[in-house]
Amino acid sequence: MTTVTEASARERMQRAKDASRAVALLDDDAKSHALRTIADAIEAASAEIVAANTEDLARGAASGLADGLRDRLRLDAPRVAALAAAVREIADLPDPVGRVLDERIIGGGIRLTKVAVPFGVVGAIYEARPNVTVDIAALALRSGNAVVLRGGSAAENTNRALVSAMRHALASAGIDSEAVQTIDGFGRDGARELMTARGLVDILVPRGSAQLIETVVTESTVPVIETGAGVVHIFVDATARADWTREIIVNAKAQRPSVCNAVETVLVHRDALGLVPDLLDALEGAGVTVHGDETISGLSPRVVAATDDDWSTEYLSLDLAMRVVDGIDEALTHIRTYSTHHTEAIITDDPAAAERFLAEVDSAAVMLNASTRFTDGGEYGFGAEVGISTQKLHARGPMGLTELTSVKWIGRGEGHVRA
Repeated sequence: MTTVTEASARERMQRAKDASRAVALLDDDAKSHALRTIADAIEAASAEIVAANTEDLARGAASGLADGLRDRLRLDAPRVAALAAAVREIADLPDPVGRVLDERIIGGGIRLTKVAVPFGVVGAIYEARPNVTVDIAALALRSGNAVVLRGGSAAENTNRALVSAMRHALASAGIDSEAVQTIDGFGRDGARELMTARGLVDILVPRGSAQLIETVVTESTVPVIETGAGVVHIFVDATARADWTREIIVNAKAQRPSVCNAVETVLVHRDALGLVPDLLDALEGAGVTVHGDETISGLSPRVVAATDDDWSTEYLSLDLAMRVVDGIDEALTHIRTYSTHHTEAIITDDPAAAERFLAEVDSAAVMLNASTRFTDGGEYGFGAEVGISTQKLHARGPMGLTELTSVKWIGRGEGHVRA
């Protein structure tokens, strides 16, 4: 089996391309078996993976890596077990390849079918997220694709251990291990090669900071599925229930603040101001610092005065922006101005306000009386996700197996010619 030092980044991508042809032809049972073998291998290597992650965490702490990124980077034994469980869940999902999406008769008898097929090679560029290494590889293989991973220097040791386990598992399952590649060892030069590997890599998915995503979108010659930053909003309408407001917002902010579906801005209808003191107490109890406008700041000395920058900030921390709006019109205007089109939610008992919000908000996911934390491939039943697409072409929202397939039109005739 080829090791990292034996091939250039370009050669690795070529090997992934070569391997993708065989992976695309694997049947449902073979792909499911391969993923279960990978899950077993990850569990068996748990101690080595955690040890490698400990090294990465120590290096991150020494270099001043942000708390939110260190949380995403961390893999302990339960998180490794959860990765293996997610792989098994993906193995149990229906095969997305070969689905008949459309069929018709044309040309006096030609049977035409539109079927789902793999992309070929899926590339991914991401930061400090070793779970993505496993999630994307598992989703890519289950959908008949090879994968090239660039996981960043912060998680380099962890990613090396995970990729090694997955490649050994593929080999033991009789599948070409070149179908899973990492180019972490080539640093930024490797990332640039991945972004310009048109013809070898069929689709590229960036996951990380707004700066990373913007760089990939603007510099890549490979088609990109954009996964955007999460400046996520919750609008507390005039009729919002106090208990729902408190529980939903605390969950959306504090359950795991370092992820893209955590709420960053809360908009409060002026007629719902009576709910705010209790909400502020609950947020303080969860360790959240509220950055409030003049009205919110006047309700508690613990509130930090918000600046204009707060409305466009993805904190990824226990910080939350909050402002008062005069109604749903102003809330929708604020969201249109500052949203990254990831996830927005409304808390209301007014059916008309609910339906208007759900219809008018232009984001990948819109929630009614529910936490924004539900925008997640695992919660949607995808097993895991490649990312949450905030664009409108090909895929939008959490990307699972079906989003890693393209289509092919197949025509079956009997000597037909076009008149």
